[in-house]
Amino acid sequence: MTREEFEELVAQALDRIPSELTRLMDNVAVFVEDEPPADDPELLGLYEGTPLTERGEWYAGVLPDRITIYRGPTLRMCESREDVVAETEVTVVHEIAHHFGIDDARLHALGYG
Repeated sequence: MTREEFEELVAQALDRIPSELTRLMDNVAVFVEDEPPADDPELLGLYEGTPLTERGEWYAGVLPDRITIYRGPTLRMCESREDVVAETEVTVVHEIAHHFGIDDARLHALGYG
């Protein structure tokens, strides 16, 4: 799968997020990278920033939070295009949930681990 095709899958996954939630997202940007950092080569996605639940009066003038979805590990773990579509959607939802302050334990319980 080309990078462009994968980027389109990420965009489609973002489009499936209910508008009630996307309207609440604040100061966050989503990126696609080919590979994660070398110290975690199987990482599918990464949220970097300050979750909405932890922002206070001090939160102003900061760079956007960053959600990165990694193409390489996703393609290596999936056996079919359908698997890539499903895994990409789970990963996008997982990282957006971190933006809303939901931790890994809760995401695993909800089936987004």
